[in-house]
Amino acid sequence: MENKKQKAIELLFETILWKSRLITLLAVIFSMLSSLLLFIAGSTQIWQGSYDTFCRHSDHQDYNLLLTSIIGAVDLYLIGIVLLIFSFGIYELFISKIDPARYDKEVNILEITSLDDLKNRLIKVIIMALIVHFFKSILSTHFANPLEMLYLGIAILAVSAGTFFIRKIEKED
Repeated sequence: MENKKQKAIELLFETILWKSRLITLLAVIFSMLSSLLLFIAGSTQIWQGSYDTFCRHSDHQDYNLLLTSIIGAVDLYLIGIVLLIFSFGIYELFISKIDPARYDKEVNILEITSLDDLKNRLIKVIIMALIVHFFKSILSTHFANPLEMLYLGIAILAVSAGTFFIRKIEKED
């Protein structure tokens, strides 16, 4: 009798524990919402940069402003993609496989099989976002002396080496 009661309590606890994974739906929903907001913000940034370049400064067009706006938008888009991949990955790992994604054989970027797989995909996109952000920072930096130019060259070399090693690791996988 006591063994049956213990089994029932154990089953109840395990059921509650298993269903508690649904809390990850909050991360999925808010990551998707954040991704949408970043895509809207990036598009707005391009629109604003275009307007400022072509409508406000009609006598002298500052294409550097337009380029900075576009690169900033790409940065926002990449972070939005990170959040989108995160939300798909968390959903597939903790809730359920996404059936429409299984039917589409051409697109497999969102097929996440483990936490390590999710982490690796996120790391690659985050590194690309950092590279774009670095490029945007370079456009708005004014160099005062040759030493700063040397630091810029070293930084570009470091980013290039990092990109090379990421590509090398991708080919090995």
